[in-house]
Amino acid sequence: MPSKLAEIVDEFAAAPRDVVLEMLLEFSDVIPPLPEGVDREDLEQVPECQTAFFLRAEVNPDKTVTTIFDCPPEAPTTRAFAGILAEGLAGASAEDVLAVPDDLYQRMGLAQAISPLRIRGGTAILARLKRQVREQIS
Repeated sequence: MPSKLAEIVDEFAAAPRDVVLEMLLEFSDVIPPLPEGVDREDLEQVPECQTAFFLRAEVNPDKTVTTIFDCPPEAPTTRAFAGILAEGLAGASAEDVLAVPDDLYQRMGLAQAISPLRIRGGTAILARLKRQVREQIS
């Protein structure tokens, strides 16, 4: 797992439960708008999310991964999952992205703070991101 993401995971795991939701909301602001020339049709939808969520992973020639996420502002928890991945995977190699544990959100202690349905959505976001990376390096 990339060290930046590992730091985020450790911060959440160590945080008191009443602070976790505040921490999550801070990450909901990390998602930049879609890059110019990219729209939702260029992204994959994650139907497991309760809200309209779209993503794309691009493996660059130097084998680093660029992530693109699109999620409405009125879905702060889902945006927070994407924000955690965007910040934690920034500059990460394809190999590092694939090494992210599938139970990432449970390791962060989020299962005690948010609903299982939201955890399922976050887990699906990570799974689709990893699948796209895997397909591009094969």
